Amino acid sequence: MKINGTHDDPVGIRADTRLLDYLRDQQGLRGTKEACGRGECGACTVLIDGRPVLSCITLAVRVDGDVETIEGVTAESAELRRQFAEHGAFQCGFCTPGQIVRGVALLRQGLPADDNALRAAISGNVCRCTGYSGIVSALRAAEENIAMADSGENS
Repeated sequence: MKINGTHDDPVGIRADTRLLDYLRDQQGLRGTKEACGRGECGACTVLIDGRPVLSCITLAVRVDGDVETIEGVTAESAELRRQFAEHGAFQCGFCTPGQIVRGVALLRQGLPADDNALRAAISGNVCRCTGYSGIVSALRAAEENIAMADSGENS
């Protein structure tokens, strides 16, 4: 397993240890949050080989791939964080790490063109404070700014 670009050999890890607990308690990566503990809210979202995964229902010993947490997603997350702030995409902030991680995965694959499809794509991450308009706006703005930066228009 590789966590945020660093190889980790989880020797001696208990078979019943959730990835969430392994990341938070044994790796000190506390940005990944637990809310429901049942895979229903998305607060614990991490990327495994680029795909969003709910770490509260994933056993750490089963992970064989590259894990990216909120601490590890970088270029896209910096822009997305900026846009979350500008578009009022969070209030309490508890869901924000999971929202950002899922958003990074979506930005990497290309956001759905239709806002309803985008809302469906983020529906696995529950936000009880804002509704999703700010989150959708932040994702759209981040996508646009990243595309402009990639094309050199932001220079």
